[in-house]
Amino acid sequence: MTSDTKPVVLIVDDDEEIRTQLKWALTDAYEIVLAGNRMEAVEAFKNSKPSVVLLDLGMPPMPAGPEEGMAALSALRGIDSKAKVIILSGQSDRANALRAVNEGAYDFLSKPPEIDELKVMVRRACQMRQIERELADMQAILGDAGFEGMLGSSPQISAVFEQIRKVATSQAPVLLLGESGVGKEMVARAIHRKSQRPEGPFVAINCGAIPENLLESELFGHEKGAFTGAHTTRPGRIETASGGTLFLDEMGELPLNLQVKLLRFLQEQRIERVGGRKEIDVDTRVIAATNVDLKRAMQEGKFREDLFYRVAVISIRIPPLRERPGDAALLAHNFLKRFSNESGKPELRFANSSVRAIEQHNWPGNVRELENRVRRAVIMAEGNSVRPSDLELASGGSPQPQPGRSLKDARDELERQMIEDALKRHDGKISPAAADLGISRPTFYELMDRHGIKRPS
Repeated sequence: MTSDTKPVVLIVDDDEEIRTQLKWALTDAYEIVLAGNRMEAVEAFKNSKPSVVLLDLGMPPMPAGPEEGMAALSALRGIDSKAKVIILSGQSDRANALRAVNEGAYDFLSKPPEIDELKVMVRRACQMRQIERELADMQAILGDAGFEGMLGSSPQISAVFEQIRKVATSQAPVLLLGESGVGKEMVARAIHRKSQRPEGPFVAINCGAIPENLLESELFGHEKGAFTGAHTTRPGRIETASGGTLFLDEMGELPLNLQVKLLRFLQEQRIERVGGRKEIDVDTRVIAATNVDLKRAMQEGKFREDLFYRVAVISIRIPPLRERPGDAALLAHNFLKRFSNESGKPELRFANSSVRAIEQHNWPGNVRELENRVRRAVIMAEGNSVRPSDLELASGGSPQPQPGRSLKDARDELERQMIEDALKRHDGKISPAAADLGISRPTFYELMDRHGIKRPS
């Protein structure tokens, strides 16, 4: 069984001395399980459910070749396709180690591994495995849709979920505050579905997307002949939403004359169509949203104070993605699962450097930006691994430049620049430079050779 306090690491090697050395290096931070051959490894894997496996390729009965190690990798991934298997191989066996990575291994290290490099790689593999387990646990509890279509486990978004539960059953207007792309309409729909009127209509209108001269008619409707082109009587969005919920997105863009009419509707639950003389009773709950500072707009005379206090009976601030620790990776894995299945690429997975880039990126476009980047990455990915360049992210998390040349040239230039920058930051020392980029030392050497970067003497 897995430990309640330490992640489990399974070490698979037929050399008892190497097993002992690795155990000694990792035992302070991990619960260590040992195996000397493929059969023992499979049995230990089933019983201990390790977060990470350190696997030697050369094992009996064919210790001189990689066949037994590759068979063990296949068997372990057959039990758990998300298993994080780090290959241990000799310098002369790099080709087989790369083959193992292509077949699903997390990464590889040359034997004997440097202890600091080993610890960094195991720690990052454990972190990725934990993220994937949290996502799986959440989906098992909530289903793929999460909480009313929203996914997240951070305290910040959990607090929003709790606020939704509390306000949904009331009839009070709600004001949603947050940056563009945080999911304000999804929150509004969640409130509607959990309200006492879920069978009623949910009608959304973006107040900033409709020309001012048409907005009044869109909201309140018009009578036949009210203006040129009004050939028939037409109910507006407020009336259409009767018995349900009206979602006013970008409410801060409402012109002042319409703010007056909206305030009257909120006070009296009655409207008059444009060109009409008869008041119409309407039973509509209003949820408004804005990404502008309405209090500042009030000070500047652009938004009515009485309307603000009428519509903001309950305010919910939806935090940006950068304030939701851990949620970006959870959401990214969820989007990857959805888009890869839709695209017929169910084996796609994030490279460890991609997860690191996702966690470090500031996400100015919030969840919408993340979703779009993952959708693009699924299309652009080669093989079974999504790289930071597929997401248009550098490994440090910053957006990737887009020069006017081929994607391969852009990738190569970015990769070379990142290798050179890492070497400069660490005074030419390979191990810390590789750890900084989230790759193994052999992989770092391979990239240096590929890009013609001279190895430090």
